[in-house]
Amino acid sequence: MIDAVTALLPTSAHVLIGPGDDAAVLAASDGRVVVTTDMLVESVHFRRDWSSAYDIGRKAAAQNLADVVAMGARPTALVLAFAAPPDLPLRWATDLARGMANECARVGAVVAGGDMARADVVVLSVTALGDLEGRAPVRRSGARPGDLVLLAGGVGSAAAGLALLESSDARLIEQFADLVAAHRSPSPSYESGLALAELGATAMIDVSDGLSSELHHLARASGVAIAIDDVVPAARLSAAGAALGADAREWVLHGGEDHAILATVPPELTNAAAVWTTCIGVVGTGEGVTMAGEPLTARGWDHFRGRA
Repeated sequence: MIDAVTALLPTSAHVLIGPGDDAAVLAASDGRVVVTTDMLVESVHFRRDWSSAYDIGRKAAAQNLADVVAMGARPTALVLAFAAPPDLPLRWATDLARGMANECARVGAVVAGGDMARADVVVLSVTALGDLEGRAPVRRSGARPGDLVLLAGGVGSAAAGLALLESSDARLIEQFADLVAAHRSPSPSYESGLALAELGATAMIDVSDGLSSELHHLARASGVAIAIDDVVPAARLSAAGAALGADAREWVLHGGEDHAILATVPPELTNAAAVWTTCIGVVGTGEGVTMAGEPLTARGWDHFRGRA
């Protein structure tokens, strides 16, 4: 199976030696390598009856690539540890590899190798690497009073898509197919994140567990207060919320897995970033996060307790 899968994977100028040996060899012209890892477990992070192997591959790649970009680095390669039941069809594995490869191609990265093992369910453990290209890493701890808070990409769609799938209402799932697709395979704004890093963002974070949680992570790491404007869900989210009897604002504030990029920038840079971002608030002195003057509680995903 491993030969059939790795045969699908392209090479890159960053990958000097790819799949086929005991390890890959990557070029690191910057002299520094950004590394992150993430795991997806069947029935916890995805369901094979809800998502195709191709979509799961794209999602596994996207959530790791977005973390690299949120550090201000350009993703170069992924390595994958893949465990699966012995009766998993070969086609499922090759579709997974194709999804990962195609998502990587969006930002110029490749899958450089990995390992396979037997398990009762499908488990994916992805490690992503990136090149800072001479820039300083953009950390969560750099926000300063006076900075403006920007969001590159939308939030709430993936959570709405999950709620639609959980409803098992085939009519609504078809009606809001775009939101379901956002849950199955998110499309992070990689180039926007890289542009923010080049522009001089003072802090960045990938919105993976929910906007409210990531705002608190950023405020706490930077030792600042963040005040955001009141959230108004997009019309499409509001329509899905009405159809499900749900509050679309909850998806926007506390839903995760859209992998938008949350950033802070000095006010003089805001106009330059306005083309690809939305200004949602401002950084101040103090601590905590408020929305429209009221405290905003962090209620994102917790890996051991579920949604807080």
